Amino acid sequence: MKKILPLLACTLIFSGCSSLGSFSSGSTVTTSATALSWKEAETNEFIPTNQRAALALIRAAGSEIDKTRPLIVATLVNINALEESSTFGRIVAEQVSGQFSHAGYQMVEMKFRDKVFMKQNVGELLLTREIREVAQDHSAQAVIVGTYAESEKLVFVNLKLIRPGDNIVLSTYDYAVPMDRTVKSLLGRR
Repeated sequence: MKKILPLLACTLIFSGCSSLGSFSSGSTVTTSATALSWKEAETNEFIPTNQRAALALIRAAGSEIDKTRPLIVATLVNINALEESSTFGRIVAEQVSGQFSHAGYQMVEMKFRDKVFMKQNVGELLLTREIREVAQDHSAQAVIVGTYAESEKLVFVNLKLIRPGDNIVLSTYDYAVPMDRTVKSLLGRR
């Protein structure tokens, strides 16, 4: 019996240590599932894709936009239901706004619940009177708007930089993101 107790104690100690997982820098305990999630986050292309889209809008607009005058970004809406958006539409707008800000542009923060800032007029998307008024109140030189369309395997995104006074499109950019499990969850799909 005296020989079994030390053996049991060692077994318990070593099995307890192995269940802690591996340690990463900063003394944070991570499990293999957590490490996989962090690895997926590091290599996910969603954010860089939206940032590249913002840079493409900036390049295409050229001298049409001025860094000393503010811009507004509206939440992207579903092209098939312009009154609808999603977490996907909101996060893309946030990431685009962040990239414009990073590039030195003044961004006006707009977060309105249940408001849509575009309307359909003979197949074209126009800024609503409300967003034109908000743009005027903030002396915004342009508004970034966007739509997205869901398909089985891709989500197609269109971004436009529009001058609010006359609805002139200063630049536009189209791209697609894969309909992976992250994008599905942002769209509210299971």
